Amino acid sequence: MEKRRPKTTTMGDNTHRGREGWRDQRCRATEDGRQSTINERRQEADGRASGGAAGDSWRNGAVRGERGWNWGGRRGRGWREHTSGERKHGTGERQSKSRDRVSSREGAQSGPQLGFRYLQELSEKDPSVVAITLSSHPALPNMLQETDMKQDLVELLCLVLSKAFKSKNNKATLQRLAQLLKDTGFFRTTLPHYLAGMRSEFKPARRQQYPQQLENIVLILTQVVTIFPGSSVEAVSLLLTLLQASIDRLKTAGIEASPQVLQGVERLDFLVKHIQERSWEGTLHPSRDTYGLLPFDFPDEEDEQPVFRTMSIYPTPEEFQPDYRPHLRPNITSQRYTNTLIYMDTHFRLMREDLVRGLREGIQQFQMELDNAALKKKQFDNILVYFDVKLGLPKCMRTSLAYTAQFDIQPFKFVRWENSKRLLYGSLVCLSCDNFETFLYATVADRDTKNLKKGKIQITFTEESRLNMARVETEQVFVMVETPAFFEAYRYVLEGLQQQDEADMPFQRYIVDCDTDVQRPAYLQRNDLYDLSSIANCKHKKSLRPFHSLQEDAWPKKEVLDLDESQMQAFQLALTKELAIIQGPPGTGKTHVGLKIAHALLDNQILWREQGNQSQMLVVCYTNHALDQFLEGILEFLPKGIVRVGGRSNSESLKKFNLRELANSPVLRQRQPAYLRKAFQDIYSELRELEIVIEDHNRRLECCLNGILRESILENVISQKHWASLHKPIDLGIWNPKSILIMEWLGWCATGILQGEIQDTVGDGFLGAATVEVMEPQQVDLIQITEEAEMIQADRFIDDNTDTKPTKDDRMEANAIRILQESMLAMNLDMDNKNPEQSEEEWMFQRKQIRKMKNKIKTELAMTTAMSAEEEENVQDIWALSMPDRWRLYRLWLARYRADIRTASAEYEVQYQQAAERYTEIKRDETLFILQMAKVIGMTTTGASKFRHVLQKVRPCVVIVEEAAEVLEAHIITTLSQACQHLILIGDHQQLRPSSTEYDLEKNYKMGVSMFERLVGMGLPFVQLNQQHRMRPEIARLLTPHIYAQLENHPSVLNYDNIKGLNTNMFFVEHNNLEKESKEGKSHQNLHEAKFVVALCRYLLLQEYKPEQITILTTYTAQLYCLHSLMPAKEFTGVRVHVVDKYQGEENDIVLLSLVRSNIQGRVGFLNVSNRVCVALSRAKKGLYCIGNAEMLGKVKLWSNILQTLKEKDQVGKALTLCCQNHPETKVVAACAEDFSQAPEGGCTKPCEFRLDCGHTCASVCHPYDKEHQKYKCVKNCERTLCHLGHKCPLDCHATCPEKCEIRIEKIIPKCQHKQMVPCYQDPGDFVCKISCQKTLLCGHTCDSWCGLPCTDMCKVDVELQLKCGHSQQGACYYKTREYDPPCRNPCGQQLKCDHACQGTCGQCYNGRFHSPCLHQCERLLICSHKCAEPCTRSCPPCDKPCENCCVHNKCMKKCGQLCAPCNEPCALQCVHQSCSKLCHEPCDYPPCDQPCALTLTCGHPCIGLCGDTCPKKCRVCDKEEVTEIFFGMEDDPEARFIQLEDCGHIIEHVSMDTYMAMDDASQANDGQLAIKLKECPKCRTPIRKNLRYRSHINKSLVAIEMVKKKIIGVRDNMQKCSMELTCLLKRLHCQGIIEEVQYMHMTRILKSKHLTANDIWVIEKKLNFVERINKLLTAVLNNATCIDVGEFEKKTSDFLLWINNFQQKFTEQQLFDLQREFQRLTLWTELIVLCSKAVKIGKHDVIQSEKQIMEKELEKHGQFAEQDELRLKVVLEKMKQKVPVTGLGISDEEKKMIVSAMKLPSGHWYKCPNGHVYAITECGGAMEARKCPDCSATIGGGNHRLATGNQVASEMDGAQHAAWSEANNLLNFENLHL
Repeated sequence: MEKRRPKTTTMGDNTHRGREGWRDQRCRATEDGRQSTINERRQEADGRASGGAAGDSWRNGAVRGERGWNWGGRRGRGWREHTSGERKHGTGERQSKSRDRVSSREGAQSGPQLGFRYLQELSEKDPSVVAITLSSHPALPNMLQETDMKQDLVELLCLVLSKAFKSKNNKATLQRLAQLLKDTGFFRTTLPHYLAGMRSEFKPARRQQYPQQLENIVLILTQVVTIFPGSSVEAVSLLLTLLQASIDRLKTAGIEASPQVLQGVERLDFLVKHIQERSWEGTLHPSRDTYGLLPFDFPDEEDEQPVFRTMSIYPTPEEFQPDYRPHLRPNITSQRYTNTLIYMDTHFRLMREDLVRGLREGIQQFQMELDNAALKKKQFDNILVYFDVKLGLPKCMRTSLAYTAQFDIQPFKFVRWENSKRLLYGSLVCLSCDNFETFLYATVADRDTKNLKKGKIQITFTEESRLNMARVETEQVFVMVETPAFFEAYRYVLEGLQQQDEADMPFQRYIVDCDTDVQRPAYLQRNDLYDLSSIANCKHKKSLRPFHSLQEDAWPKKEVLDLDESQMQAFQLALTKELAIIQGPPGTGKTHVGLKIAHALLDNQILWREQGNQSQMLVVCYTNHALDQFLEGILEFLPKGIVRVGGRSNSESLKKFNLRELANSPVLRQRQPAYLRKAFQDIYSELRELEIVIEDHNRRLECCLNGILRESILENVISQKHWASLHKPIDLGIWNPKSILIMEWLGWCATGILQGEIQDTVGDGFLGAATVEVMEPQQVDLIQITEEAEMIQADRFIDDNTDTKPTKDDRMEANAIRILQESMLAMNLDMDNKNPEQSEEEWMFQRKQIRKMKNKIKTELAMTTAMSAEEEENVQDIWALSMPDRWRLYRLWLARYRADIRTASAEYEVQYQQAAERYTEIKRDETLFILQMAKVIGMTTTGASKFRHVLQKVRPCVVIVEEAAEVLEAHIITTLSQACQHLILIGDHQQLRPSSTEYDLEKNYKMGVSMFERLVGMGLPFVQLNQQHRMRPEIARLLTPHIYAQLENHPSVLNYDNIKGLNTNMFFVEHNNLEKESKEGKSHQNLHEAKFVVALCRYLLLQEYKPEQITILTTYTAQLYCLHSLMPAKEFTGVRVHVVDKYQGEENDIVLLSLVRSNIQGRVGFLNVSNRVCVALSRAKKGLYCIGNAEMLGKVKLWSNILQTLKEKDQVGKALTLCCQNHPETKVVAACAEDFSQAPEGGCTKPCEFRLDCGHTCASVCHPYDKEHQKYKCVKNCERTLCHLGHKCPLDCHATCPEKCEIRIEKIIPKCQHKQMVPCYQDPGDFVCKISCQKTLLCGHTCDSWCGLPCTDMCKVDVELQLKCGHSQQGACYYKTREYDPPCRNPCGQQLKCDHACQGTCGQCYNGRFHSPCLHQCERLLICSHKCAEPCTRSCPPCDKPCENCCVHNKCMKKCGQLCAPCNEPCALQCVHQSCSKLCHEPCDYPPCDQPCALTLTCGHPCIGLCGDTCPKKCRVCDKEEVTEIFFGMEDDPEARFIQLEDCGHIIEHVSMDTYMAMDDASQANDGQLAIKLKECPKCRTPIRKNLRYRSHINKSLVAIEMVKKKIIGVRDNMQKCSMELTCLLKRLHCQGIIEEVQYMHMTRILKSKHLTANDIWVIEKKLNFVERINKLLTAVLNNATCIDVGEFEKKTSDFLLWINNFQQKFTEQQLFDLQREFQRLTLWTELIVLCSKAVKIGKHDVIQSEKQIMEKELEKHGQFAEQDELRLKVVLEKMKQKVPVTGLGISDEEKKMIVSAMKLPSGHWYKCPNGHVYAITECGGAMEARKCPDCSATIGGGNHRLATGNQVASEMDGAQHAAWSEANNLLNFENLHL
């Protein structure tokens, strides 16, 4: 014992650490992995979803954790007490504890402690670093719980916390920090003691430090109460009082608090009072912090901020009012802005209006049309409307939770979602269920066109809307409207403008004041020495020396740098001016110049990088394509140091520089700060754990609709009476014990299908008309085009380091769903439910029938109508319901089950969203770290707006904006930081301009004018590049002078080849065919143009141009898809088809341009915009061919000038001339697509006449391609012979001939001599004859198989069958040859123990062995006055109906059979004469008032009631006959007063009623009714519960009733003890594999139920008892019998176990009797098998053969095993035992008893050698020496109380199981052991 003391001490230390020590120990046991936590969550999810089946299974993990320190003590007891204590608090606390498992997991991890030095170091770091480090540190929660803390540590902790709360960009992290802090000992105890101690501080030095400490504390309190106003206001109010007292005390001591502290205290005081007022008003609940508060500011009038800084970004309810008008200023383009604030306010309001106007006006229009019957068909101008929207399951994205919105797809069947701009990623949607009185905002989170076609879209709600979702009902139907604006880009820019300090905005001198005197960059004032040798051409690289860039004459010549004149000017401007503007018309090389500028700046970064600081160059582009081009150029001279932030890149070379790739790089992760790595690991683990739980809930919800749920899954949502009713066996004609009840109840029995006994029915049946399968026309594969929707999404989506969609293993997910479906679904609609006994032919035969049934089930599951709770209550027998009503009831159960899961999932979703926000902030800090290490940061404008906060911290010094003329001005403003010293804008405002959502704002408010164009217009210096390198001169002259005043041609464009097959390199084909409007009404198409362009494209491809050399452009999206539908992939793959707007910056050799517009009104639309025309006409290098309505376009001045230029060269006409390359004299005039048929193969219609290698002539017409016919395939008939019969090859000439002749000819099958069509090459002996078989089976019936197949052995002809049970019935013939019978369908009819006749069939009753439960209704009157709804039962269970007990204060919401909680409100019995002072549930201390009521009825007559009672609704005058009707005898007395019973409404004379209520039970004529019950109405027998006058009588009865209920339910403590014991036994049996998973889950749910009854305990106890006993029988057989015997015995016990495990098993008297009799049969079987096995071993099997046959015959006979049978067989068994010694010792039992008696040794002294020879050890019974066995010479005995190898205890001698060498072991031999 001394040796164990240190261990005991250690245990004691651990135990006495208190709660924290216990938590540390438990967590340390599982610190090496999180899998256990995940498993716990999964188990907990299982428990919640299935009603608590495994609700407490997570505690198993706790047990395992605790055993790490409890190994030395007694296991179980302490933990059981602890667990049971937890359980008493109910589900709410258990769920709370479960929530805390995530929030307090920090204790499970090891890490650095928050020591004094660590906190000091932390206090010196950036606020963001402090916030992230603290919130994720595992030691923080424990530290904050400390209440005994030194003063220095308190002050340091306050300093660190205040530093953390100063972080501006970590909202979710600060929320987490405040949540950890607000309820801790530090906040509630330590801090108040510290503030109180300030007043008594006597050290002057420390007193001087208090003002700073007060400032820190004020900041902490303000932040906590702002984030969690409801739950923290009480603690903050106390701290504020102490804080104010400390300030006053310090002031008297001569120490003044700073003005900041005083102002902070004043604000905090105002804030606390405001919150307290809200709390008193009842609008703020202390336990629910649904939202925080905005910080309160007190701006002075002269310092007041502009309104735009506080405006909501989202539309507000006021804006949806019809008379709302926004306040806007136009973008000033002709003069300077007054000041910076007006400039920012202007752009903020324009941007916001562009975002919200469409939504606002659309919703206003929608509200005006609410009365329109055709509302769903109406198209709205500014919004897209989706009806019947329902929110589906949440999907865990890394940054938030997304919800599936399911909308009515019917109105959108014509929408081509691949191209549609509807519901693009990032679009803003607004949902409302009350016609936009209230609404929720969300953005599209994920767009999958496959789901869109089904009406599904993933959306993410905004923060405020997420809070409002809590008030939304489940299955709520919404209207959803969409505005196409890309909300995310707007949001980031608008927030940036609101937060931008006007003093920090760079370049205000030029951007706001429009000063044309542009200064040099500030960094050049320090040093202007540039070295451009790296960008010089090869000849001058070594000779070029550094020069002073500010000296004009020092610059090298343009030829040295390979630049033309304008490019050189632009290059100089960019390097010497702090704001440079470069305009680059098409093909002038603006990207080339931009790269030269970037190269020069990067090679000379020493000039602009401040010493000791890492400064970056930021490159911003409008599109991903332009960004890739620019960064690829930089990559050529900067191999590392680039970070790309934008949409998904198509560049392989840039892949490794994408932000996502860099963030996932192991090398870079190792270089990250430790606090970031630690915080990321923690938050990622938390997200994964929560995701597992949420996804498990989601899978369960999805499973609900994938098939029919098992009844065990629905058990907790089915009422008790319906659960019992469901399990009533019914007469289906065929009864399969293994069938599933709920499937049979819903009308589908798999056995019935197999045997063809379920026929097509009308009405309730499943099988309706056959499903007609329509063959869809074969679709032609079309070319792949870049969908416009995809292009827009590519620009919107940022491929950053945030995993918005976590990758999953599809196989693992599918496997998890499959496993869950197997456990939940009785039938899975997604799988083929094939019966394993069916043949393949049977299965194929029935597939169509089963498909019909599944379609019917899918239809039923999709319906929304369900049975109401009231209807459900009135249903007694659910088998009596019609099939539609059964489905309605099933849908009610299903709705309840889904609601339970959703409720359980909701709390995890809130936790996940909070964790996701913290995850985003940590990833933002990770992004900052990566960008700070870069040299060049490349971003799209969308990426720059998203990472605006990060860019403000990165502070890039140089910013280059490519495509600057396409970027909205607000985007550029918010991208710039105060540190920016150099801004270079490159673009062309005469090409595409910035696009806005609202055309009105673009035109009338100049929003479409970019900063680039505005500054050029204001006269700021810029350079235009004027030498183009792309277009041949004929094409370039269309731009000059019509669009550009001057544009020169580079010599390289003068030598292009002419286009083959055409007589001109450029042409405009004119026509007057009218356009059509698209179905959605927002685009146009022209079929004539589309067909012509496609035909021309095909013609050019036949001229041997590569598809990659041709681009088709169009000006409208509808035309793009018209073109697409005409271009099969096999012909046009590689040809690029685009809309003009998405092709800027691109070029190709040949461009075919479809202009589309052609209408009577003369509307040209976009073609009137010179910018778009410029882009359209400048993309072609060698050939440009346009088609359009020249007459209509000629009315536009620009087009008129362009057409005039074309006419000068005869390049306009109604037809295009085609020229044959092989026959130049042949020409074709093509005015429409059909004309190209005159050149079918690209040449002309003359024959080719080329002789091929095979000798045939080329059958094609003239073709310019493949002139040598290397690719030509001859399609004439092949002339080769395949076989000796002369069959010709059936293939074409070019094809390889087959080796075998497949032509079918008639042959005779040798086996049967039938004639069959057999392939020529095949031997008829190998062919299967398919003529019907005519052979006669052994049974005499004809075989129904094919002639060539073996005859069937399962004849299905119906015959009369004689069953083993003695009955006969019709059945399949093949049963005659089987050892088993079909289930007998004859009625049982036997009288049961309850005296009712058995209603089951012989088969259902297992031939009389297990009788079906009695279905006779009980209908006894229960204590609660309801009738028992159970079938014939041993004792009535607690009533399952809703409790009807109520009072004036409240109503009991429990089930009637559960204990009611007494009402503790003051008694409401009072009047003007007296009042009761007792509680509502207590007997009143005054009798009811008998004074007449003084009130007057509405008819004007006096009330006939009594004072204090509810006035009766009848009048003595108006309702005289009804009132004075004689019942008790005093009703006609003129002075009679009446009581109206509130439960039934009857009016009773009060004296008689009072007398009736006062009568005792014995004096009532009860007619056999229960004595203890509520008094009833003497007229209708309705129980009296509500009348206040009789409250004392009612309470007295209720007390008695509750006592009876307690007796029925059982004593709670005893019940709990029994429940725990049974739970332990159940777990043990489950772990041993004795109890199956389904049974384990079912019984666990019952034992964990809060409403467990004594009957439940009794049933489970009996069930486990029988299971254990059966298992012992199986074990005995297994240990003693052969494998064959074991298998046979397992079959015999299977029916017994099936009956035991039946959910309807109630262990009635009859059921117990049946089970006991069958168990006795199995017991005798066991003894027989064991005895026979031993007889075989000792060679005496023949001796007992006759008795064995008698036993087997009797045990196998049908019917119940009677007691007489048992007694008779026991006699036979005794005879067998006398003949065969049962000891296995070769001696009889009598001889063995004599030997043991003679030796007189205690149990445990007998042993046997390895060969089975018995010997004894005397004295202590332990082996102390070794000897040789006298029979076989093997070693016996042993040494040191240890037996020699092979020796063992001889249990067969005295039954001992242990050697008796110690007292402890010997005691075990005397336990009562049972078989």
